[in-house]
Amino acid sequence: MNKILCLVCIAALAVCSVESFPKNKVKPLSEEMVDQINKIADTWRAGKSKFDKWSLDSVKRLLGVPLSHIGKPSSLKQLWHEDVDVNAIPDEFDARTQWANCPSIQEVRDQGSCGSCWAFGAVEAMTDRICIASQGKSNFHISAEDLVDCCKTCGFGCNGGFPEAAWEHYVKTGLVTGGNYNTNEGCEPYTIPACDHHVNGSLPPCQGEEPTPKCTKQCIKGYQTPYAQDKHFGKNAYSISSKVEQIQTEIMTNGPVEGAFTVFADFLSYKTGVYRHVTGEELGGHAIKVLGWGSENGIAYWLVANSWNEDWGDKGFFKILRGKDECGIESGIVAGLPKL
Repeated sequence: MNKILCLVCIAALAVCSVESFPKNKVKPLSEEMVDQINKIADTWRAGKSKFDKWSLDSVKRLLGVPLSHIGKPSSLKQLWHEDVDVNAIPDEFDARTQWANCPSIQEVRDQGSCGSCWAFGAVEAMTDRICIASQGKSNFHISAEDLVDCCKTCGFGCNGGFPEAAWEHYVKTGLVTGGNYNTNEGCEPYTIPACDHHVNGSLPPCQGEEPTPKCTKQCIKGYQTPYAQDKHFGKNAYSISSKVEQIQTEIMTNGPVEGAFTVFADFLSYKTGVYRHVTGEELGGHAIKVLGWGSENGIAYWLVANSWNEDWGDKGFFKILRGKDECGIESGIVAGLPKL
């Protein structure tokens, strides 16, 4: 089994196009690394990040998907879209404009100092898909708090978890509503404070990691619907083939999906352009929401929403190389349909 996991990890790393700098000459997360990235990265630009003030251990704890899970075959049954007409797939697609009546698709949430990306990628896509399936009539947030705190089969809360398990929990147990930190929106809003993952931000810097909040199974004071009655359920949960046209068809048909990929040190400094790994050590696995695709200067990309607030990257979003399974981005796509 250990040999199999090692092979999986090696395969996940191999898909990243690497032009590594000498490890002993360039300090990870340093200004020197940013300068060197910008000298050789021909598809994206890097910038100074507050992560360079952190220990690498603190950064790694924010990445909440185990590396051994990246590139591993999903435990969920694979959904296959039959009779896909490749010629009918547009060159560009952005769920934010396709479903403009669903404001959640345009949002960037903030996981704070907690390794809860596995939960955020899930609830963001779930929220979007409820709105899409209801033709814009249902506009509320599925609670990341409820998922992080109460899903005991999903993993370890703020210490990481598994995207597939989040979608299975949605089907079997359901999730209540809940907005972002300090919003008092829904049954269980997020209780871990938002923080800055970057330079020149307006929020307190992220430091280390918050403990996983206690599972209370209670709505906040003043919310009218009881916890058990506020539950929303998924109709099913499934994985998607790593074939680009299958992922595109799923997004066009049902809305944004959750994905996971290997994060290297250079990704933390991303600002604009189409990311591909060029330097730095692997830090961990990270879950995100994929909401579209396109091409920039002839380079095909996936459009992705991160959960490090709007001040990171390109207003909270980033683009990553499409069609090469860059850092495993196409090997871990999961989703599901809501039960309305």
